[in-house]
Amino acid sequence: MIASGIRDCGLEEFLITLITMSRYRFLLVVILILVLGLLYVHSAVHGYDDRIINNINSLDTRNWPSPRVAVVFGASVYSNGALSPILEDRVQTAIELYRARKVDRILVSGDGRHPSYNEPRAMYEYLVSHGVSPRDVIVDTSGRSTYETCLRAKEVFGLKRAVLVSQGFHLSRALYIANQLGLDAVGMAGDMNTEQKIDYQGVREWGAEVKAYFNLHFVPPTASLEEGKLIR
Repeated sequence: MIASGIRDCGLEEFLITLITMSRYRFLLVVILILVLGLLYVHSAVHGYDDRIINNINSLDTRNWPSPRVAVVFGASVYSNGALSPILEDRVQTAIELYRARKVDRILVSGDGRHPSYNEPRAMYEYLVSHGVSPRDVIVDTSGRSTYETCLRAKEVFGLKRAVLVSQGFHLSRALYIANQLGLDAVGMAGDMNTEQKIDYQGVREWGAEVKAYFNLHFVPPTASLEEGKLIR
């Protein structure tokens, strides 16, 4: 009877070991699938990286149909209306494109839902105060995400081709979304002053890339297609 108890105890421990190993292996398989999936999405999103331009002189838009439009993505604005360093770099880059006659119009798109917080308005005021003609600035207050900005640029403002202006860490995703939506886009990197200050954004982008992939291929987000007109 004692021997039987020992055998039963040993069998129980053996079964527990098997179950534990099975769960461990299962967990490893799940982790491996997640890692491979993440790498696949990352590779897909970065499929348009050859369209990222870092030198304005390398951008040739002479044969583009008019008007040639730069799309500037919104970012944080301070309570006093001043642009955050990331947003200021984007807007300054658009100004350089405009002064170099690479683009004829600038579409500023961001969150403008609240009277006390309006990214597009702040960008508009900055552009106009730096010599850009008001008639050449188009304001989109419903670009609350990269997806919405790209979709509205194509569907609401009628763009078929555009220069997307953002930081390099964000341009890969923006270009992926735009081109997948049918907007033929290249990217102009606005990394004038913030290049060394945004390392944490690169980590954040991994999650944003997964979200963008699912938005495009599985669950399109709700986006407003109102309040805008064709850019001419």
